[in-house]
Amino acid sequence: MLWGLAPWFRMGKSVMILAAQSIADFLAGITEVIAPGKGLQYVLAAVIHAVLLVHAFALSPAIFIWLERKVAGRIQDRLGPTRVGGLFGWLQSLADGIKLVQKEDLCPPAADSLLFRSAPYFVCVASFAAFMVLPFSAGWVAVAADCGLFIILAILSLEVFGIIMAGYSSGSKWSLFGGMREAAQMVSYEIPLAICALVPVIAAGSLNLGEIGGMQRGGVHNWFIFHDPFAFIAFFVYFVVATASCKRAPFDLAEAESELVGGFHTEYSGIRWSFFFMGEYASMFAVCGIASILFLGGWNTGIPPLDDALYAARNAGGSGQGSAIVGYLANVLGMLVFVSKAALGVFVQIWLRWTLPRLRIDQVMTTCLKYLVPISCFLFLGATVWPLLLATALQRSTWTPEALGVRAAAELRESVPAAVVPATASGAVTAVEARQESATEGAVR
Repeated sequence: MLWGLAPWFRMGKSVMILAAQSIADFLAGITEVIAPGKGLQYVLAAVIHAVLLVHAFALSPAIFIWLERKVAGRIQDRLGPTRVGGLFGWLQSLADGIKLVQKEDLCPPAADSLLFRSAPYFVCVASFAAFMVLPFSAGWVAVAADCGLFIILAILSLEVFGIIMAGYSSGSKWSLFGGMREAAQMVSYEIPLAICALVPVIAAGSLNLGEIGGMQRGGVHNWFIFHDPFAFIAFFVYFVVATASCKRAPFDLAEAESELVGGFHTEYSGIRWSFFFMGEYASMFAVCGIASILFLGGWNTGIPPLDDALYAARNAGGSGQGSAIVGYLANVLGMLVFVSKAALGVFVQIWLRWTLPRLRIDQVMTTCLKYLVPISCFLFLGATVWPLLLATALQRSTWTPEALGVRAAAELRESVPAAVVPATASGAVTAVEARQESATEGAVR
């Protein structure tokens, strides 16, 4: 067995994982030696993906909690954390985590113990599961689903069950009121959130987040925020409703301080209390990551020569015609661009919290139902009519000379694995070529 595994660890084969379409593809050769035909590579790939996503899920709240304190300190003309971890206090979040772990985990006598203890996990799992279909770069996604946007919005909406369970099971009417108010706010704001997210989907013609991000390659003018005036406005409406759906200020007064104390999590302490905020900060990164992919080019830099060079490097590395390491580094740069855009969105959400006054719960609901829902419906209708207006006036469906279908076809070529269908007697073409022809024909039409 060791003799059979040896060739896979030679220097010439050590970069295969960089060129593989997925981790499962890379592991297939190794697992076939250990357990032929058992599908072990998919189990190992799932474990690797889960470990990577857990680290992303756990690190993002720690970083953003530190950022929240530093931003709040600067806005309030103070320093924020400075002592723990050196000059910038970057270990303050870790120190707080250690403190919360050491605190006693209390459960009120009147509470439903099972529901009370499990509610924080529902919130965390909903936020964590959203990372499964969120692409961090071209092809770097745990689950590359064709309906990825639908899945991620559906998963994020499950967080409301944890909120309701926490308020209902606490045995306190104040926690119950806070949970019901928070649930009403989250459910209401999910409607304009989904409608605004559909505006760039209309332009892209796809729910696959990887394809949507790839279509925006070639310059800032190709980002969907500049696709039409309705998409431009939809980005800002989306950001507002995403901030509210994450229970962030100025939309975070569901607890109504004077009467409900801490809202649905009033009775929680220690590590379970921190789980609610881990889920909140992770959801902030998730919704900002969705905004980055739908409107701001995803992992594309917006510099045409650089984007084209990175695109060529990824294709060459994935097909084996170029350096796999260069293609891997191109994806690393794309990931850094994507994370930077999402982190900038989180920074703006933090900025808004410490700048704007908070709204009463009735004003929060009025803003959603009376203003944001009609505005999002108007933007959705305008996005559907816009291509027809351009086709009538300019004889094309976009304001740029290059048709969007051309970029969609190019992205499809990159996303399809280079698998070859066995040739028949008549000389059948490969599966990739067949899909490329179909995509090209659709682009021409």
